[in-house]
Amino acid sequence: MIFPSNAAPEPVVRKLAGDFRFVEGPVVLRDGSVVFSDIPADRLYRWTAAGGAVVFREPSGQANGNTLDADGRILTCEHANRRVIRAEADGSTTVLAERFEGRPFNSPNDAVVKSDGSVWFTDPSYGAAGRTDGQPVRGVYRCDPATAAVTRVAADFDQPNGLCFSPDESKLYVADSGKPRVVRVFAVQSDGTLRGGEVFARIGHGVPDGMRTAKNGDLYVTEGRGISVFAPDGRFLRLYAVPEAPTNLCFGSDEKTIYVTARSGLYAVER
Repeated sequence: MIFPSNAAPEPVVRKLAGDFRFVEGPVVLRDGSVVFSDIPADRLYRWTAAGGAVVFREPSGQANGNTLDADGRILTCEHANRRVIRAEADGSTTVLAERFEGRPFNSPNDAVVKSDGSVWFTDPSYGAAGRTDGQPVRGVYRCDPATAAVTRVAADFDQPNGLCFSPDESKLYVADSGKPRVVRVFAVQSDGTLRGGEVFARIGHGVPDGMRTAKNGDLYVTEGRGISVFAPDGRFLRLYAVPEAPTNLCFGSDEKTIYVTARSGLYAVER
């Protein structure tokens, strides 16, 4: 196929691994491998180009979202254990957050680390069926790196899900995958609080789930058809179609590759 000189070729979508039960939370490690969760299988997998996908951690506490801190350690939101943990180099784990105001969390879903070391995470009720002792709201939380104190920074969500910062960390985007089906944007204050919370984008196909911002500030949101891309001012730019409904994504080191978890498979979108 010949493309016009002013048009970029369509991306190549490759299936890297499949036959999982429900995958989530991809994160690229420093060695280029990809770690991701299979929630109902209670496993973390690690994918490499040479070896494919192999079990990385089992049990995983029904891990969902994963991210890295500045030292390259994996932080994981555990559905079943209702907490956020950090995997240490010696194989042990450190609990970063498991209670707020004396009550356990509902079901931590996704997390992101700010450059100051603070850990921000969402706590919807997915995975919390039958539990009555959790939080009275479905909120967004911040864990202070110095004191380990946990603060609720937003509480007016139906089902808060994916979250990410703008490149300069002045904004925090949070997906509400409940009834609103929107992405909201908050102004991040110097004291770690949030202001605003206006609707940044509405999702008309499926629900907004995992999100990442590119270095140029564009926001990439997984939704029912694939990955929707929005400019920093909220304009819809394009859709990257994926064969299965995506749940989350992360960029490779050069942003030319997008790794996508989608129901039963791990995909790579080569741009």
